[in-house]
Amino acid sequence: MHASAPDRPAPAEPVRVEVALGERAYPVLIGPGVRHRLPAEVARIGARRVMVVSARPPEWTPDPGVPHRVVPARDGEHDKNLATVEQLCRAFAEFGLTRADAVVSCGGGTTTDVVGLAAGLYHRGIAVIHLPTSLLAQVDASVGGKTAVNLPEGKNLVGVYWQPRAVLCDTEHLGTLPEREWRNGYGEIARAHFIDAGELRDRPVAEQIAACVALKARVVAADERDSGLRHILNYGHTLGHALERATDYRLRHGEAVGVGTVFAGRLAGVLGRIPTDRVAEHHDVVAGYGLDTTVPSGVDADELVSLMRRDKKATSGLSFVLDGPAGPELVAGVPEAAVRVALAGM
Repeated sequence: MHASAPDRPAPAEPVRVEVALGERAYPVLIGPGVRHRLPAEVARIGARRVMVVSARPPEWTPDPGVPHRVVPARDGEHDKNLATVEQLCRAFAEFGLTRADAVVSCGGGTTTDVVGLAAGLYHRGIAVIHLPTSLLAQVDASVGGKTAVNLPEGKNLVGVYWQPRAVLCDTEHLGTLPEREWRNGYGEIARAHFIDAGELRDRPVAEQIAACVALKARVVAADERDSGLRHILNYGHTLGHALERATDYRLRHGEAVGVGTVFAGRLAGVLGRIPTDRVAEHHDVVAGYGLDTTVPSGVDADELVSLMRRDKKATSGLSFVLDGPAGPELVAGVPEAAVRVALAGM
C-alpha cells in the first residue's frame, strides 16, 4: 500500500543548499512538499516540454506545469543498464524532446543514475531535474552529477558527469519507504560520519539529509570530476560495490556501504593509519544506525578481492579511501595481504 500524497503547496522556506559550480550551479531544496516546486524550477530553466521518468505512483508524480509525458520506471539495480538508457533515449526521441526541453527523474538512486545518464547522452546533453524519493537518493545519489549504469563485469562502470539543474528532496516521500529502504539510506549517512559530516546519529532526518548534501556540495564544488578530493565520497564504497556484485545485488547499496565502512576502518587499522579506538568507532557508528557490520555468509574472499581490483579508483593495484592522520584520502597500492587480514575478521 502506498501512502496517499497530500495535495498542498510546499512550505515557504525549505532548506536550500547551493552546489557552487559557476554557470552550472544549482539548488538542492530539502523539506516537506518541495516536489510542488517543480513547475517553478521548470519555468526557471525555461524548458518548454518535459519527459517525467517516474518509479512512483501517479499521486506522487508531480505535474511539471508544461506539456509533458510520464514514462514509468522501476527502481533497482537490475534495470540499471545500457538497455534501459537506450529505451529512455528512444522515448525522448519519440516524444520529440529537444535541447530546449528537460527530463525529470522521480524515484530512488538507481532511477536518478539511469535518467541522469540518459539525459547526459541524449542530444549530447539535455537539462535534468531530480526528485529523489528514497533516503539514499536524497542524501547522496541525486546530488553531484555522477551518472552511471552497471555492466556484468562491475558496478557503475559506464557513465558521464552530468549535473542536474535542480534537486528537490521532498521529505514527505520518505513516509512511504519500507524499513529496509531506511537502512539503505543510513549506510550513506554512516559513512558520511568519517568524511567530515560530523555526528548525525541523533539529529532529525531532514537535518541528516541537509548535512550530507552540504558536505557533498562542498566537495563537488572543489573537485567536480574526481581528480582528488572527491574520492573521499567513495568512503566504504570499494568493498561495498564488490559486495553488491558478489551477492547479485541482494545486498542493497547502502547496506553494502555500511559493511564497507566497517572494513575501511579495519583496513586502516591493519595498515597502522588509525588507532584501535578509531577502528572501533567505525563499527559502532555503522551498528548505531541498525546496519549489519559483517560480510554476508557464503561470499568468497577471492571473488571480493578480484572485484575490488576492477574498481574505478584502482589505477595502481588495490585502492581504497582510508582514514588516517590527515583525514580520509585515496590510498593506492594497498597490499593484498592486508586486505585479506581485514576481511578475515569480518
